[in-house]
Amino acid sequence: MLEVPDLSLVVLIGATGSGKSTFAARHFKATEVISSDFCRGLVSDDENDQSASGDAFDVLHFIVGKRLAAGRLTVVDATNVQSEARTQLVRLAREHDVLPVAIVLDVPEQVCAERNATRADRAGLPRRVIQRHQRELRRSLRHLEREGFRKVHHLRGQAEADAAEVVRERRFNDLRHLTGPFDIIGDIHGCRSELESLLGRLGYVPVRDGLGRAVDAAHPEGRTAVFVGDLVDRGPDSPGVLRLVMGMVGAGHALCVPGNHENKLGRYLKGRKVQHTHGLAETIEQLEKEDAAFRDEVGAFLHGLVSHYVLDGGGLVVCHAGLPEKYHGRTSGRVRSFALYGDTTGETDEFGLPVRYPWAEDYRGRAAVVYGHTPTPRATWLNNTICLDTGCVFGGRMTALRWPERELVDVPAERVWYEPAKPLATEAPGGADGRPLDLDDVAGRRIVETRSMGRLAVKEENAAAALEVMSRFAIDPRLLPYLPPTMAPCATSQEDGYLEHPAEAFAGYRADGVREVVCEEKHMGSRAVALVCRDETVAAERFGAPKGVPGALYTRTGRPFFDDREATGTLLRRVAACVAEAGLWEELETDWLLLDAELMPWSLKATGLLRKQYAAVGAASGAAFPGVLGALEAAAGRGVEVGPLLQRQRDRAADAAAFTAAYRRYCWRVGGRATPDGPDASDPSAPSAPSAPSAPSAPSDPVVPLQAAEAVDGGALAGAGAPARAGAAPGSGPVPKGLGPVPEELGLVPDRLGPVPKGLGALEGVRLAPFQILAVQGRSLAGLAHTEQLALIDRIVAAESTVSGKQDGASGGGRAAGGTGLLATTRRIIVDTEDEASVAAGIRWWLELTADGGEGMVVKPVEALIRQPDGRLVQPGVKCRGREYLRIIYGPEYTRPENLKRLRIRHLGHKRSLALREYALGLEALDRLAEGEPLWRVHEAVFGVLALESEPVDPRL
Repeated sequence: MLEVPDLSLVVLIGATGSGKSTFAARHFKATEVISSDFCRGLVSDDENDQSASGDAFDVLHFIVGKRLAAGRLTVVDATNVQSEARTQLVRLAREHDVLPVAIVLDVPEQVCAERNATRADRAGLPRRVIQRHQRELRRSLRHLEREGFRKVHHLRGQAEADAAEVVRERRFNDLRHLTGPFDIIGDIHGCRSELESLLGRLGYVPVRDGLGRAVDAAHPEGRTAVFVGDLVDRGPDSPGVLRLVMGMVGAGHALCVPGNHENKLGRYLKGRKVQHTHGLAETIEQLEKEDAAFRDEVGAFLHGLVSHYVLDGGGLVVCHAGLPEKYHGRTSGRVRSFALYGDTTGETDEFGLPVRYPWAEDYRGRAAVVYGHTPTPRATWLNNTICLDTGCVFGGRMTALRWPERELVDVPAERVWYEPAKPLATEAPGGADGRPLDLDDVAGRRIVETRSMGRLAVKEENAAAALEVMSRFAIDPRLLPYLPPTMAPCATSQEDGYLEHPAEAFAGYRADGVREVVCEEKHMGSRAVALVCRDETVAAERFGAPKGVPGALYTRTGRPFFDDREATGTLLRRVAACVAEAGLWEELETDWLLLDAELMPWSLKATGLLRKQYAAVGAASGAAFPGVLGALEAAAGRGVEVGPLLQRQRDRAADAAAFTAAYRRYCWRVGGRATPDGPDASDPSAPSAPSAPSAPSAPSDPVVPLQAAEAVDGGALAGAGAPARAGAAPGSGPVPKGLGPVPEELGLVPDRLGPVPKGLGALEGVRLAPFQILAVQGRSLAGLAHTEQLALIDRIVAAESTVSGKQDGASGGGRAAGGTGLLATTRRIIVDTEDEASVAAGIRWWLELTADGGEGMVVKPVEALIRQPDGRLVQPGVKCRGREYLRIIYGPEYTRPENLKRLRIRHLGHKRSLALREYALGLEALDRLAEGEPLWRVHEAVFGVLALESEPVDPRL
C-alpha cells in the first residue's frame, strides 16, 4: 500500500520501459499525470524527438506549477533518474508548499528491454540507454530523502509494481468535513480561571477529577471548541490550562493548533536548548510541581499539534499567527513557521519588538482566518480575518468567536498577571486601521458569485465606467454597503391611450404563479439609501465613519444627497430617534439598519435636469404657442382655411401645458424658500402651479447645498434633447451652493405634504419615504414579506409625531398644525391576481393615484425572493407609471396614436435581465454585510451593481 498525500507532487522514477505510464494510468486520473513524452510531442510533434527535451521540460514544469498552485495532486511521468531533473521538481513542490513523493519502479533491465521492443516507437532503442538509466537509478536510491522527498516508495520488481495499491491520505490540516458549530478561543497564556469562565459563558459543562481539577468540558449541543494556541507562559496556571485542553482534545470536544509558546515549550521538553524568556521560566517552574507522567503527556501532546486547520468546507482556517490564502491546507516548514510566528518587516519598534507585517490588510481569500498571537484591545474583523488575542494575561479580556454565527463572547481578566512589554494597540494584522479596498478588487473583467443567480459577469468596460463614478463622486466606501437595483417596467399595454397599465403587471405575476401582490405608491422623488445608526459611536465602530457622522444618505449611484454634513446628520438623527421611539432597536436586536427609501421632492436632486431639459421645453412652448395660436386664430377670423392646422397647434399647446404641469408636480419649496434667486411659491408674480395645500411662511434659511443632479429612474428623459446615459449627471457638474437659479418656467408648487416641525432647519419641505428595511446587524431582511416590511416602516413613521413633540417641547416651540413631519408613509393595496374583482380594485386605485398627478405604483409579490418552477428568480417588482407622468419620460405628444404605436415596441428583455442581475448582486451585498464579511467582499457586489448600470439600455424604460 503506497500512501500519497491528497495534495502532493508524485514523481515517478524508473528506466525507460519500467512501466511508469502504465502504473500512472492505473492509479491516477489522466488529468493528474503530466508526461514528458506528451510535452515533447506538444513542442515538436514527435514524442521521441530528444532534441526537443529542453523545451518539453519547460512546458512540463509550467503545467506542474499551475496545477500545484491550484491545489491539484500532480504526477510527473518521466524517467527522473538524474538528480538534476529531480532537483527542479523538488524545488517546484517547495515553492508551492506541497510534499514531494517519490515512487521508484525498480524493474530488471530485461523486462524494460522486452517492453520497449513491443512499442513501434521504441523498438530500435539501444540497450545501452536502458543500462545507463539503471546505473543512474542505483546511484539515486540512497539519496532521495536527502534530496527532499518526504516519502519514498521503492517497488522492487514487476510483481510488486503490479500488486501496489495507491491510497490517498487526507492531510493532517484538512478537516473540511468538520462543519461545527465551533467556539474558537483566543490566547490563554496560563489563565485557567478565565478560561473556565469563558467556557461557562459559551455553555460548556466542565468535568473534574478527584482533586477538583477541570480535565474536560463538553457542550450539550455538540459544539466544538478550537484553541488558537499560546495556552502557556506568563499566566498563573499553565499546567491547569494544558490539563483541561488536552482532556477536551482527547475526548473529541476540542481542536487545538500550536502557538509559538507551545513550540518553544515542546523543544524544552525534548531537551533542546532554549532561552527561558517571555514567560517560559514561570511555566517550567509550574510544570516541575507536576509528575513526570504528566510532563511526558504534555510533550507528546505538543509534538502532535498541527500548524493550522482548514474547517467547515474550506470556509474557516484556524491558526496561531494568521495565514495568507496561498498557504491554506499546505504542508511545509515555511507554512508552519508563518502559522506560528507570522511575518515581520525586519524592523524593530521602540520597545525592541519585531514589527509585524500586516498581511491581513492584503488578504482577499474566501475563507475566514481566525488567529491570535499579537494582543489587541478588542477583536475586529479585517478582510475576513480576525485576531482573538485580546490580552487576557495583560489584564485585558479572553475572547471567543462563535462560528458560523460570527458572534464574539469574552470575559475580563481577573487581574494583570504579566506586565506587557508595550501598551496594547491595534497594530496586529486585523486591527481597524488597515487598507480595506484595493483597485484590483474591482478592475478588469470580474465574475461575482451570488447565492441567488450563481456567477454573474461584469465586463471590463463597465467596470471602468463604474470606477470613474465611484472614485470621483461616491461617498466614503465604508458607508456604502448597498446600491439598489434598477427596476423594469410592466409589460407594454395595448389599452387605448396607455403605454403602461396595471392590468399587464397583474397578468405577468399571475403567469409567474404569484397570487398575492402588493401595490405601493411610487413617490415623487429620488431613490435614496439611508444607513441609520443608533448614534455616532456605532457608526464609527461598525462602519468607520468619521467623528460626528451618524450614518449616510446617498443616491442610487452612491453620491451623497447633501454636501452639507450637518444636513445629513440632522435627517439621520431624526430617523434614528423615530426608530428608537418605535422600539425597533431592541426588537430587531441591532444598533444600525439600512433603509431603502424615496427622498422628495424630485427637484431636490434633479434641478439640473429640470432646468436644462424640462424647463427649456416649457419655456419654448410658452414662448411659441401663444403667438402661433394668435396668428392662426386671426387668419381664421379673416376667413383663411386654417382649421385643421389651428386644431393641431391647439392640441400641441395642450400637450405642452400637460407636460409642464407634469414636471411641476415634482417641485416644491425646500428650506423655507424656493431656491436662491428663484421664484418663491408665495410670490404672486410667480407662474401659477397645480393647486396644493399652502404652507405657512418659514424663515429664509439658505437651501441645503446639493450634489450634482441625477436623472430619475436611472436615466435622463426624452422630451428635450438626446437621452443621456443612465446614471449620468446632466448639466455642468456639481451645484456649489443651493440649487442655483431656476427659470420661471420651472414653477414651484407649495410643499404638498405640509411643513416639517421645528428643529430640522434647512430640511423644511424635505420628505423621506422609507419602504423597506434592507438589513440590520447580523441579518439581511431582504427576504421579509413586503407587508411585514411596511408594517415596521409604519411604526417608524408613526413614531415621528411623538419624537417631534418631544423636540418641539424641549425647544419651547409647537408643532405646526397639520404638519406630517419629515417621514412620509407609503400607501398600498393588496391585490389577488386570480380574483377579477381584486384586480379591478387595484386598477381603480392606480387610476385614482395617477389622476391626482401621482407618478404611479410599484407592484411586488407580497412574499419576497419568489422563484419560478424552474428555479429562476421572479422580478422582485415592476413599476407601472401614470399616463401623465410618462409625458416627462417620452415627451409632450407621446399619447398620440401614431406615437404610441411606435413607442410600444420597447424590447424589455434586456431591461428585465439587467434588473434581475442587479437585484441578485444587491442581495449578495446585503448577505455579505449581515454576515460581517470584509468590506472588499461587500463592495465586490456593490460595485457590480454600479458597473451594470453602464450597460446600454433604453433609459426611458
